[in-house]
Amino acid sequence: MDFIHQTVHALRDAVIQKKVSARELTEAFLRRIKAVDGKIAAYNTLTPEAALTQADQIDSAISKGEPVGPLAGVPIALKDNLCTHGIRTTCSSKMLENFVPPYDATVVTRLKNAGAISLGKTNMDEFAMGSSTENSAFEKTRNPWDTSRIPGGSSGGSAAAVSASEAAAALGSDTGGSIRQPAALCGVYGLKPTYGRVSRYGLIAFASSLDQIGPITRDVTDMALLMNVIGGHDPMDTTCVNLPMPDFTRNLSDSINGLRIGIPKEYLINDGGVDSDTAAALTAAILQFEKCGAKIIETSLPHSEYAVSVYYLLATAEASSNLARYDGARYGYRAKNTKDLLEMYMKSRQEGFGPEVKRRIMLGTYALSSGYYDAYYKKAQQVRTLIKKDFDEAFQNVDLILAPTTPTPAFRFGEKTDDPMAMYLSDIFTISVNLSGIPALSLPCGFSKGGLPIGLQLLGKPFDEETILKTAYQFEQQTDFHERRPTLV
Repeated sequence: MDFIHQTVHALRDAVIQKKVSARELTEAFLRRIKAVDGKIAAYNTLTPEAALTQADQIDSAISKGEPVGPLAGVPIALKDNLCTHGIRTTCSSKMLENFVPPYDATVVTRLKNAGAISLGKTNMDEFAMGSSTENSAFEKTRNPWDTSRIPGGSSGGSAAAVSASEAAAALGSDTGGSIRQPAALCGVYGLKPTYGRVSRYGLIAFASSLDQIGPITRDVTDMALLMNVIGGHDPMDTTCVNLPMPDFTRNLSDSINGLRIGIPKEYLINDGGVDSDTAAALTAAILQFEKCGAKIIETSLPHSEYAVSVYYLLATAEASSNLARYDGARYGYRAKNTKDLLEMYMKSRQEGFGPEVKRRIMLGTYALSSGYYDAYYKKAQQVRTLIKKDFDEAFQNVDLILAPTTPTPAFRFGEKTDDPMAMYLSDIFTISVNLSGIPALSLPCGFSKGGLPIGLQLLGKPFDEETILKTAYQFEQQTDFHERRPTLV
């Protein structure tokens, strides 16, 4: 049995039933990483010794008949902005190249307690600022389906690792589409949970009112299993909502007959808003949902055209505040041979941050500056409220909203690096979800004529991940897009 291509739930069952040991499974994934990561560059840091130690502990517990967690022995990957005790956490930035946190993020602790085995930390756009993982200070992660193309971003390393079978699943973070967009471009599943459903404690912040941690997996059942583990209230995070946690696996097989799925007319699925291959895949997917019994209804999100502008004002403003702590004095990169404190601050930031991070800090600082705050930041917050209101009104008439995840399949390296606005528009269909705080799942729905994955996203009501998951599950049962794998040696 080729375990590296199996789902999380299949691997967990195999370990518990002693068809394979956790150590054997971990070694298989480590061999896979050694064989293909030179082509993909999904990882910044590997932790083979710690992973094998965890695996031996799982095997020992199983041999003694002791209880093990719901992810027992499953090898996973972690985005490199999640704090890990004793393991460097870089945010793919020179600023944090040698930073070793003294604690684990809450989601990391919960994965450990569930028996998951961490293989290492995955590459990303620096401080999660980007849509292609070209902004990493270390490597450019490549798309397993075509290594001349980007994997998406900023969780490109996590999505590529799952797609290339270098991990059974991974965690990413989503500020404006950074889980869903790379998941779509790499042919896997990516969920941005409702803001407050998953603790952000230990996530190195980009934009605190937008950031959310979520899973990247190979199928919907795996997504539900990981959400059962990482979701729920955390007193260490004051934005984490104290609501009862459902069992997300419980209702996956429920019928979606009569479910109302809205198609926003502003997203122009058949009128030039997306490329022809993506439009064709989405049209076919809509027909498939209808065959499953769903009702397709046109809906409207009238303020969608302002989402990109609003996002890049609010996200950059919060980034300029969050990243002010990196001054070379307390931790992180410190410039050498400076004559005074001011020069140390300036040179540390100049040398430690990459160009995209500097660009966003400057934009955010400008938006928050005296004389411009009301015109830019305050106005953006007001329009954000209108965008949220659009979703509230739409969900009075529909249960879910269907939209493209990306306008096109994965583009080639360098195509958009000289045009920041073109790069920013890669997230045009995902940004509104973060501004509104609602959950959204990207799932594979087809392939381009060139063989590149295409994804669609299902947007749900706040804290209604269950409906999203069961709808995606029904689509998954009728299609085989999630079973296809990129060809790698």
